[in-house]
Amino acid sequence: MKIKALLLAAGLGTRLRPLTLDTPKCLVEIDGIPLLGIWLEKLNNLGCDEVLINTHYLNEKVENYLSNLSFKNMEIKVSYEQKLLGTAGTLINNAKFFNDEIGLLIHADNFTNDNLSEFIKCHLSRPKDCFLTMLTFKTDNPSSCGIVEKDNIGRITKFYEKSKEFRGSCANGAIYAFDQDFMSYLKKMTCMPYDFSIDIIPNLLGKIFSYHTKNVYLDIGNYDSYSKANEIAKKNKNTFNPVKF
Repeated sequence: MKIKALLLAAGLGTRLRPLTLDTPKCLVEIDGIPLLGIWLEKLNNLGCDEVLINTHYLNEKVENYLSNLSFKNMEIKVSYEQKLLGTAGTLINNAKFFNDEIGLLIHADNFTNDNLSEFIKCHLSRPKDCFLTMLTFKTDNPSSCGIVEKDNIGRITKFYEKSKEFRGSCANGAIYAFDQDFMSYLKKMTCMPYDFSIDIIPNLLGKIFSYHTKNVYLDIGNYDSYSKANEIAKKNKNTFNPVKF
């Protein structure tokens, strides 16, 4: 089983300014380690074969950071976007990268101590009529997240993107696992999607399976979550162990 991952790392990080005026959001440090490095270590220990990282804002700094990293069994590639393509647009633009392997789409500005091994196992055992698997988590701030409702086996049946009305606390973690059937579906879409949450998820309700993590999961989008992630990381040093399926 081969795994390939697309790490979305092109964001401007405007809510973290002035921290991100000179530092790409994906390189802000959690207990001294850049977020991007945390994700790459996690993917390496998950058994990922190849990672593609999209860049845009301060791309030279991201590429310089990556040039000093090396993983024995995991190749790292970079895709620079002169103009941002959107979360869905980036995936479609790099469709050939995935071939027939298991694909992961991950927002690199999130922090979790989940090693994703159960997430992959959940995807491999998903119902046959589901195109992809979404990681979900319990949020304390529902209005800032995409909130989901599920059926009794874990299919996503309803989705509310950053609704001001309370819809629950089960949130979309913006980590997705998929196979070739999902990529084939994307190629058949008549309108080119830009945002994954807005242009794709609502069209696949009932066909998205879910894995709910009970581990820490934070969107490093503001100073509160950034500080919380640092506090958690300092108290609970991650120990990375290779994952076997």
